[in-house]
Amino acid sequence: MNSLQKFLPKYSLALALIFIATVYFLMTKANTVNIEVAEVTTAELVQAVYATGFVEADAVAALNAESSGRVTTVGALEGQPVTAGQQIIQFDSPQTQLALREAKSALAEQQALVRDSKLRTERKRNLFKEGAISRQELEDAEKSALQADELLRQRQFQLKIREEDLKKLTVTAPFSGILTFQGVKKGDYVTLNTLVARVVDPSRFMISVEVDELDIPKMREGQKATVAFDAYPQQRLSAVVTRLVPQTDRITKTSKIYLTIDRLPGNIQAGMTATANIIYNVRSNALLVRKSSLLEENHQSYVWKIDHGRLKKQLIRQGDSDLTFVEVLQGLQKGEKIALSPDKSWHEGVEVKILQSKIR
Repeated sequence: MNSLQKFLPKYSLALALIFIATVYFLMTKANTVNIEVAEVTTAELVQAVYATGFVEADAVAALNAESSGRVTTVGALEGQPVTAGQQIIQFDSPQTQLALREAKSALAEQQALVRDSKLRTERKRNLFKEGAISRQELEDAEKSALQADELLRQRQFQLKIREEDLKKLTVTAPFSGILTFQGVKKGDYVTLNTLVARVVDPSRFMISVEVDELDIPKMREGQKATVAFDAYPQQRLSAVVTRLVPQTDRITKTSKIYLTIDRLPGNIQAGMTATANIIYNVRSNALLVRKSSLLEENHQSYVWKIDHGRLKKQLIRQGDSDLTFVEVLQGLQKGEKIALSPDKSWHEGVEVKILQSKIR
């Protein structure tokens, strides 16, 4: 019994020491959080609308056969450059050639008749002056001359039509560019209105993007944009909004906007997929924090500020934002430090151990 009484005080003392150590741990180590922090800074805030689309040719010509005939000459192949007026395809049509010869023959015949009619009219005038013929005979001769002149004009017009028909047997490039489609080969018989070739001017490529209808009020001609292509993800090209199409698709709820690239590289092709960030607002010297730093409570935004090594909840008033940053209009000052990845379970007064931030 005496031994037990001697042992109990020692045991109680040990428990007391453990209790004190536990309380000390909870008040110190257990009340410390490891966090990454960021400094509130000022920078340029760029707001942009993200859109996707494709490369389109602003100058593209779909060339159809304007006459039926058999292909006799192919002047250019797909992928080859062509110049304005260059022959791409030549047809042969015996009917057109025959109609042209007939029109020329009819014109020559009528020209001869007009000359004869003029000579007869002149003789009739002389005879009328001499009193050898009546006025009616003179008027009949003059009338015949007028009819011959009118018929001559008709023959000239018919010849012009036949010559135009002959030109239609040759398909030429309307402007300089690249032949992106050539659908016939020598010996093929082509009917009227068949698509035979397509010419694209690569120097006039544009980017056609679809913008959500909610973002359309932010869009203006002349706005700057940054464009990237899926085929060349490392390249970033400067562009400008040049056209806004005033039509919203009822299904996709988007509108089309055209962008012109300032300096078009030679390796871009029509149909390539492109993405664009169209800048609609730039705020210089804005006080910024990362979106990941913000928490919401009772419809109010707040951050965890580091105040003398401890956490302090700080309410803020937000301004504009981009994909990464939010402008702070009230509640923070430049140079203050805040937690990058806050936790709603934190409470004020907790001591912090600052870790090196992995965000750059």
